[in-house]
Parts: sequence; structure tokens; C-alpha cells
Amino acid sequence: MSTLKVNNLQNIGGTDLLAPLQSGSLDAWINFNGTGTIAIRDSFNVSSITDNSTGEYTVNFQNAFTDTNYCAIAGGSQQLDSTAMPDGVMVHTYTTTSVDLESYGRLDGTAEEDLQIINLMISS
Repeated sequence: MSTLKVNNLQNIGGTDLLAPLQSGSLDAWINFNGTGTIAIRDSFNVSSITDNSTGEYTVNFQNAFTDTNYCAIAGGSQQLDSTAMPDGVMVHTYTTTSVDLESYGRLDGTAEEDLQIINLMISS
């Protein structure tokens, strides 16, 4: 495998192709199924997810962050159709290589529950 190292990357028109990857844009995101055998639907800068127990997950980053002062926003739902109602997802235990999530169903709002849709967005 070869490595390409450059200071500037532009298209023929001179547009900076690295600008969308600079700070202020999303540095990592994921959409995954948190029920049964958990599975990543789509992601960016995420290497894997871990099912720790009912409603508890770890999202592992492909490229580590320089510190733990990033902004992480998560949400989820139990259903995949237009009848979906919002459920709760809490972000905690920030590290440079992963973040932990807890999901709660709307039945009583206090019991951890596996959700069909879990989304996480991170910006540093």
C-alpha cells in the first residue's frame, strides 16, 4: 500500500478538497441497529460498536480524537416507519477512542432498552 502526503489538495478549479474535513464539520457519525445482533447501517470514522448489555453500547472511533472535549449528540427510536416515537439516548464516558451510549424506551423512561435506530454525531 502507498501513502500520499500533501499539504494542499485541490480540484482542477482550485477548490480546497480538505475544507469539509476540517474542524466544525462532523468528525464521526453512525446509524446502527441496537436490537438483536447489533449492526452498523452506515458510519464515518467509526471502526466498530460493542453491545455491552441491554441498552448499553460503546462506539469505537477509527481515528482517535486529540482530547475528550468533543460534542456528541445522540438520538434513537424503536421503530423504522412513520409511526416512530422518540426514545432517549444518553452519551457518557467520553474517551479519545470511544464513547458510551445508553438508550431508554418510552414505556416508563427509566429502564434501559435496545432500540432499532440509534444515531450519534460528533464534532470537535
